[in-house]
Amino acid sequence: MSESTVPDSGPLAVLSAGAAALARAADLDTALAVIVEAGSAAARAPMAAVFGLDAEGGALELLLTLGMDETAVAALDHHVTSDVDHPIHRAALDRTGSLGRDATSSGGRITAADLPLVVASGGGAEHCVGVLSFAWPGSHEVTTDEETLLVGTADLAAAAINAFRTASMVSERAEWLERITHTDALTGLANSRTLARILELEVARAQRQGSEVSVAVFDIDAFTALNVAAGARAGDLVLRQVAAILAENVRLVDTIARAGADEFVLVAPGSAGVTVARRVLDGIARLEAVEGRTVTVSAGVARFPQDGVDAETVLAAARAAVKSAGEPAAIIEAAG
Repeated sequence: MSESTVPDSGPLAVLSAGAAALARAADLDTALAVIVEAGSAAARAPMAAVFGLDAEGGALELLLTLGMDETAVAALDHHVTSDVDHPIHRAALDRTGSLGRDATSSGGRITAADLPLVVASGGGAEHCVGVLSFAWPGSHEVTTDEETLLVGTADLAAAAINAFRTASMVSERAEWLERITHTDALTGLANSRTLARILELEVARAQRQGSEVSVAVFDIDAFTALNVAAGARAGDLVLRQVAAILAENVRLVDTIARAGADEFVLVAPGSAGVTVARRVLDGIARLEAVEGRTVTVSAGVARFPQDGVDAETVLAAARAAVKSAGEPAAIIEAAG
């Protein structure tokens, strides 16, 4: 039995190219190029363009061109994206195409076929993700076979755009979930969950290396009174300002987290906790008053292994130190 072969152009070539693009293309540009080139060759259309439709704003973006010089590409991009009455733009908005549109290009008269790229969405509804336009020089009558090829190519292009957009949204969603899982929404700093994990890791590393870890706890002085007198909005402003000072003054190797309503915790490898705490308090001293109240922060500093045998006890020592502060803007070291 002789081996079957896929022809260089025709329905099987379009199907093969589309399947390969959807299964293995690394990005949308590559997938569209493979699909459109196969469809163009099969329909003997030397020119083609793909416009993507933004689902949120309804704007068109030129994604791919084939067989056009830079001047023609620039002109097409400008006319289609800026004019909602351009046939390609209308094909995207109305989801109605054309298989024999007379047009002009830099090379003279052409015949164009504009196919909206439509995919199914949730609940069985459909939406347009763009337009695929093919063109032939001069006058051209699209045959039934060519129409079948063009529609099939458009469906493959629509599937590619939808697949890569969906993958991108899933990735962005995963990144967002990862971010909110580990950060405090108000300040953008690490949250208490991340603090616990980082502190455990740093203490374990210090145990292996025979080194130290500093833990500094910062409490905003009279924060409850500020919230009561000036309201939650003023309190949130103070929290964001203090968080910004903390983020600006810690080292790259340090971790700063919001661990409570008005509590921030610094995990600093080594013994530099007091030094970093002093920089933070100096920065906060330069803040302007909020609702007529001066913003001050007190700090308690503890070190592993001197002030605690593990992550939990060294953090407790730092919290006990800050609670023992007798005046605002003080830095108290654990007794050891």
